[in-house]
Parts: sequence; structure tokens; C-alpha cells
Amino acid sequence: MQRRLTKRRLSQYTAARRRRIKRALIGAFAGCAVLVDAGAAAAQAAAATEQLAISTPPAGSTEWAADHSLGRSLPDPATADARTVAAFFASLTPEQATRLVARYPLVVGNLDGAPVKLRYQANRLAIRAEADRWRFRADDPKLTANDRSAARLRADNTEELLAPGRQVLAFDPRGRGLVSEVYGDLASAQKVAVLVPGSDADLAHFDQPSDPLRSPSGMARALFDEEHRQSPGTRTAVIAWTGYVTPLGLGPDAVTSRLAEVGAPRLERLLDGLGATSHPETPPALFCHSYGSVVCGIAAPKIHEDRPTDLVVFGSPGMGVQNASGLGDGVRVWAARNPTDWIGNVPYLEVGGLGHGADPTGEGFGAIRVSSAGAAGHTGYFAPNTASLHNFGDIALGRYASVTHPPATS
Repeated sequence: MQRRLTKRRLSQYTAARRRRIKRALIGAFAGCAVLVDAGAAAAQAAAATEQLAISTPPAGSTEWAADHSLGRSLPDPATADARTVAAFFASLTPEQATRLVARYPLVVGNLDGAPVKLRYQANRLAIRAEADRWRFRADDPKLTANDRSAARLRADNTEELLAPGRQVLAFDPRGRGLVSEVYGDLASAQKVAVLVPGSDADLAHFDQPSDPLRSPSGMARALFDEEHRQSPGTRTAVIAWTGYVTPLGLGPDAVTSRLAEVGAPRLERLLDGLGATSHPETPPALFCHSYGSVVCGIAAPKIHEDRPTDLVVFGSPGMGVQNASGLGDGVRVWAARNPTDWIGNVPYLEVGGLGHGADPTGEGFGAIRVSSAGAAGHTGYFAPNTASLHNFGDIALGRYASVTHPPATS
């Protein structure tokens, strides 16, 4: 006679089953890491590294909230909507705005709805102060040689953001460091695109000169250059948005939506800020790579525009839904994956909070499939002369009739 499971045994069975599924999913990601020469040891190390999400306003926000030097309350960085922030700054004199930038550079530099040029100015001050802080640590004889070396590297990575012409829209030095940069003139752009990166995007990896297309800045620059090549007369801007804490490697964080659930509201605030401070002809297009497509999938139902927002996912592990209808009516979904991208070997499922749902490039998902002919690997979608780069430029420019698609059977 078959034994009945008690509630306790059922609970134990369910927990054990979830652990087995989690190990299987992590194993699949780790196996893919080996395929892309990350190595088994590196994959195992990554599996043990979980990240602390950042959901609170930056340093200085408490002092900002207590400041009544202007004879009124300042907009709360945690709760004020972008239009309220924009109206507040519009009411200030230039001297008052400059004073706030000098006192609270991290607050103003990360405040969606604040004037773009004021944010650039504030972030240069914050970046300079952070670089100096790490440079001081690098020269501290009381620290170990390894700690001084790490401090020197952090200072170098930070100082790179101060190069002439760089337009840093957001900078938060907490944790691994969050950075967002603008290419083009955001205030006058007719077309705006936002790049949402996946795992390992942070201050240290925002620029990767030896392999730029692996970095948020390199991908965003490639898209900006492609738009200009296709339509030199169109004013465009592209934002490399590393505005959330990304998974590190291919460990547990990569197979859950925990970090994406914290990152999605931050992306929504960015879009609200763009609505208050820039006025493109169409809503900003979102280009979501790898785990970034999970962030975009969670944010998608909150996007409400008179015209659909173009949401492009590539190298995606899933978007947290089984089909595009689960993303709401505010987006037009495009999806690309080249045959050599290892992400295609990852299980497209969601069980007990593990995994990210259906394959956006699947025939039944409902996305518009985009050709990526010529692209190779997980980060090759912006490589020169690839169909994906050309198609991404077409989508960003709104030239939908020029987009090419893969064969229906591929």
C-alpha cells in the first residue's frame, strides 16, 4: 500500500525538489560558462557569490531631506516623481541650483527629473571625490599590498569617467559601483535608446578597452555610431544604463529574478525622468542584453505610452513570462539570438522562482524575431557588419520596414 505523505514530509520533499532544480539550473549556467572558457573552477566560485541589491537613495539623501535652507522642503529622492523633481529645479535660480550641486553631488547626480546638464556637473564632482578617496587608500601604508592594489585599480576605473567629453548621467559608488553614461545630446535627441546590460556590469567593467563590445559603454557606443551611419541627419542619444546591481558570474543570482525585481523600479524611474527632461519623437527604445532582459520584462507592464515602446531583447535567458502578452500593452517586443550564443543551452523554464520563463525567440512567444546573422557568441550582437547591429540601428531609428528576420524554421 502506498504511503501517504504527511504535511511535514511533503514540505521536506518540496524543499528537496527545489534544491535539486536550483542545482540543475546553476549547473546548466555553469556548464555554459565552461563552454565559453570561463572554466569549471570559475563557475563554481561564481555560484557562491550572491550580490546585495541597492534600492535606497545615494549617500547624502538624509542630509538633503533635512535641508530647509531654501525655505521649503527639497523633493524626497526616495519618493518624488520625476515631474515633481523637474518642476522643483525649474523654480530655482542658477545660484540655488549650483549650491545644491556642490552640497549634494551624489543626490543631484542620481535624481531622475533633474536637468541633464546639472546631473553631468554633479557627477563630475562626485566622481572626482570618489577617485581621490580611493587614491588616498592606495597610498595608505597601513593597508596590505593587495588592498592598496585594489584601491589603485578602483581609483583608475573611477578616473576614467572624468575624461573630456564624457556625460555621466548617474554615478553611485556603493558596492561594485553603478554608472550610466549618455552618448549624444539627450536634451535635443529625436530618438533615444537605453541599453540595459546583464551580468557583471559595474564600474570595473563599464569600459573594457581590450574587448569593448563586452562592456555597456562599448555596446552603447556601437549602437550610437550605427544610428549615425544609417541616418546622419537624425539627432540621437544612447544611454548605457548600469543602474542596478547585476549578477556576478553565472551563479544563483543569475537564475532568480531577485536582483531584477529591485532593478526594474530603478529603470522605470529612469524612463520617467527621460519623459520629464527629454522629448524624443517616440518613446525611448530599450535594448536589453542577457539578464537585462529579465529587468526589462519586470518593468514592461509599467510602461504606458500612447505609442508602444520598442523593447529589444538579445541573448535572453527569458523575461519572466510565458509569452509577450504577459508584458502588457505598452511594449513592442523584438528578440534576437544567434546560434552560437551559449544562452540557448540554458533551460527556458520557471519553477519555484528559479529560471526566467519561455524563450523570447521561440515561435510561440509572440516577439518579432530579429536576424543576428554574422554575430558570434553571447556578446557579439554589436559587432561590425552583423545583421543584429544593423537591425538594432533600424529599430532605434524607427525604420521597422528595414529590419530583417531569420528564417521561420531557424
